[in-house]
Amino acid sequence: MENLWSQWRSKYIEGFKNPTENEECFICGAINDLENDKDRLVVARFDNCIVIINRYPYNAGHILIAPKRHTGDFNELNEIEMLEIFKVQQMVLKSLEKIMKPQAFNLGVNLGRIAGAGVPGHIHFHTVPRWSGDTNFMPVLADIKIVSQSLDDLQELLSKEFAELRTK
Repeated sequence: MENLWSQWRSKYIEGFKNPTENEECFICGAINDLENDKDRLVVARFDNCIVIINRYPYNAGHILIAPKRHTGDFNELNEIEMLEIFKVQQMVLKSLEKIMKPQAFNLGVNLGRIAGAGVPGHIHFHTVPRWSGDTNFMPVLADIKIVSQSLDDLQELLSKEFAELRTK
């Protein structure tokens, strides 16, 4: 088996620094900034979690779900947070299925920097839509990742879809 490397992703991960005591992580920044959901790519807010579009996606439609409480320890999540995150995960899947019509999904969480967590201090769950043939030679040969949809447009579409799902 041959390995294909996506160097662009490691540069992104290495570019993160641990926030100092006076700095907040981008997730907490989005949670605390109630006025700039579009700029922060916030899709929806819930009592215990937030849904954000990944600014550096593996694929179009790459979504993050994070608890509002700042913790990097999976074992510190309480039952209310876990239940809400997984209920919201179902909403994310339904929304992406309706809007983007992917053929499959990758769901996951990276616990700790060594596991690939770009923000190890604030746990977040990834949802990555997948399509047959969605990987190609561009990241390997040209160090370019092609994302076929505007993040701003996607934020608007998903926000509307979440608002509609909440009324059902």
